[in-house]
Amino acid sequence: MAMAAASPLPLMAQVPQPAQNTPPPAEDEAPILPDAEFEARLPKAGEKPATDPNAPLPSIDAWIDQQMPQAGVQPAELPPATDPAEEQELAQPLPPLDSVTVPANAADDNSPAEKLPEVRYATSIEGFGKTGLEGAFRDASALIDGNGKADTAAMVQARAQQDEALAVRLLYSEGYYDATALASLDQAGDGALKAVVSVTPGKRYKIGEIVIHAGPTVPPNLVRDSLPLKTGDFIVATAVEAAEANVAVRLPEEGYPFVEVGERDILLDPATVTGDYTLPVETGPRGSFRNITTTGEKQAFGADHMAVISRFKPGELYDSRKVDDLRRALVATGLFSSVAVDPVRTNAPGPDGTEYVDLNVQQQAGPPRTLAGEAGYGTGQGFRAEGTWTHRNLFPPEGALILGVIAGTQEQGVSGTFRRSNAGKRDKTFQTGITLNHQNYDAYEAFTAGLNIGWSRQSTPIFQKRWTYGYGAEILLTNEQTVVDPATADKTRRTYFIGGLPVQVGYDRSNDLLNPTKGFRANLRAEPEGSLQGKFSPYLRATFDLSGYYPVSDSLVIAARTRLGTISGVDRDDIAPSRRIYAGGGGSVRGYGYQELGPKDVNADPIGGRSVNEFAVEGRYRFGNYGVVAFVDAGQVYESAIPQFSDIRYGVGAGGRFYTNFGPFRADIAMPINRQPGESKFAIYIGIGQAF
Repeated sequence: MAMAAASPLPLMAQVPQPAQNTPPPAEDEAPILPDAEFEARLPKAGEKPATDPNAPLPSIDAWIDQQMPQAGVQPAELPPATDPAEEQELAQPLPPLDSVTVPANAADDNSPAEKLPEVRYATSIEGFGKTGLEGAFRDASALIDGNGKADTAAMVQARAQQDEALAVRLLYSEGYYDATALASLDQAGDGALKAVVSVTPGKRYKIGEIVIHAGPTVPPNLVRDSLPLKTGDFIVATAVEAAEANVAVRLPEEGYPFVEVGERDILLDPATVTGDYTLPVETGPRGSFRNITTTGEKQAFGADHMAVISRFKPGELYDSRKVDDLRRALVATGLFSSVAVDPVRTNAPGPDGTEYVDLNVQQQAGPPRTLAGEAGYGTGQGFRAEGTWTHRNLFPPEGALILGVIAGTQEQGVSGTFRRSNAGKRDKTFQTGITLNHQNYDAYEAFTAGLNIGWSRQSTPIFQKRWTYGYGAEILLTNEQTVVDPATADKTRRTYFIGGLPVQVGYDRSNDLLNPTKGFRANLRAEPEGSLQGKFSPYLRATFDLSGYYPVSDSLVIAARTRLGTISGVDRDDIAPSRRIYAGGGGSVRGYGYQELGPKDVNADPIGGRSVNEFAVEGRYRFGNYGVVAFVDAGQVYESAIPQFSDIRYGVGAGGRFYTNFGPFRADIAMPINRQPGESKFAIYIGIGQAF
């Protein structure tokens, strides 16, 4: 005997018919039923028969609900017992749920508001055995969720009935299609209730023959190869659904944008405990990319710029991964409140026997203007607040104007920047701007005006790139107060005219931009620079950063970084103080104030140097959405052009992390080792993302 099952999930199985609630008649006599019991067994008016041959095949949820044993239904056959007395007792029907009586807990007529006593019960679960489903059952059980307390006995009965259905549903989902479940309530002499959920899993069905009904594909057997089901596998609902979903994902990646996965059919055979699996698939035409079209009442930019952003060319084989990439790239512009990209049939012949497919971008432009601000306090930097106003699409497509202002106790400034994203090429950014700035730190005081221009390719939270780069030019005019003689701390003001050609290359093999747990990153920045102050002094500024991340376990990550920097080709005194190398602070050696490390004058104020070496090691332990960090930082600045790796200063500290969907929120506290006069006792650092 075989049974058919249809989608959306496999699953059909014989369910044993309920036994009657009367002892079986003797072989030599027919049972005589009282009139009341005979009438009780007749179908109710309007009640449908158990099976409707004209009804469509139900969905898995509906089918399971139909097939689940109801509360009080007994197994069709009880196993024989060797003891005749026990056999006679076992032949008696189990008490149905509603046969148990408990002390009435109705409110007194004179005190209707009086709180009723709770009905307490215990729960026992039997029969799951080696199915591995008892834990899942307990997690979702209504009886267990009630913590052994209920307002009425009827509530306990309802919970027990829910658990009957839950048990069968869980067993069906793992291929136990002969499973039954029975919940009963037992009452002790003292009135205490015990709810017993007893399950009988039965045999577990396996996949038999697998048949795919689909047209020819390129390459052949693409549909079958995309369906990771094998004959002999257990019929597990989640595995079957995942396999069919894989077909719906894989075929569009191989040129079939309009594939439709039909309703499965599974024919169960109780004799062999297998189910033959059949799946119809309508592949649709094999397609090639053609044009991009766009619709929407309020559009940020047109199809021409979308073609610049896309990573495919007309005539290429359709690949849904490139479609998803285009959608994510459009989202990354920040210019849309909603955007969707869908393939459209054209019925136009394409290359290699394909059909051309257009992509329609349904877009709705979002608010283009944003206001942003940040504020903080740092040792050596004082209070600092920065605000920006941005119009991200003032000069379409993606031409942004950014106006910024800095207000602080030791820094003030204004800036204006024009930036065009995806400038003629995907991920290429052009930027130019002007800045006016005043800085007054222990190391120097500077009034600076600057112009800059540059092109870059950088990572974003949506697109983390393996290779990044940047190049450009900058011109600075700066008037600065500089120390003439460190032994006396005598200072004078000088005006510098500086030009530079910065170049930067980065390589990133880490697994996350803001919270890396494995891999490494390397970055090299070099800037040929010339300073005109009385005489022209050319020199080279260069830094190299390397960081690595090693997962000791799922919870513990060891992170380490190093930085080497140099200014070569000129004496320190010929370099503007604001262009020298400094160390100390949140992005450098924690535990020290901003620019606090390195050579100092007689007043213990930093004067900067020409080289630096920095090192850091962190242990990051995460538990859930929280984490703790312990770290050691080290570094020093030197007057020479080559780092000396001597007189290294250390800072130690600890911190906390709160992990969000965007990135970890970081708060660290650190203190210097062997603190010198004038140095910070401790420092606090707060930010988004890991320290490195």
